[in-house]
Amino acid sequence: MTLNLRDDIHQMHAHLCSALADPNRIMILYCLRNNSINVTTLADELDLPQPTVSRHLKVLRESNLVERERVGHSVIYELTEKRVIDALDLLRGVLADSLQRQSKIARTAAESLSALN
Repeated sequence: MTLNLRDDIHQMHAHLCSALADPNRIMILYCLRNNSINVTTLADELDLPQPTVSRHLKVLRESNLVERERVGHSVIYELTEKRVIDALDLLRGVLADSLQRQSKIARTAAESLSALN
């Protein structure tokens, strides 16, 4: 693999991860998991202002994570790739395991401190 190609792939990977680096965008992706939805419905479901949801959808579109289709007067959004939800679920599993380890450390520390008193 050439150096330029490798750098391009790393840059594309970073761009994709950047699109996933916002909690609102993650919630939008989960909302689109099973249904194609318009921006108004997304805004209502997420209790966010419509312009905010539109801005996040633009980022997700630019990262090729969602696509839009005009249906009459509405624009409907859908996931371009269902595996992104699998990836988000995998990351949540990593987070849950990390929190569990931290909880064990905190309990052990608390027990040690109370044994000293």
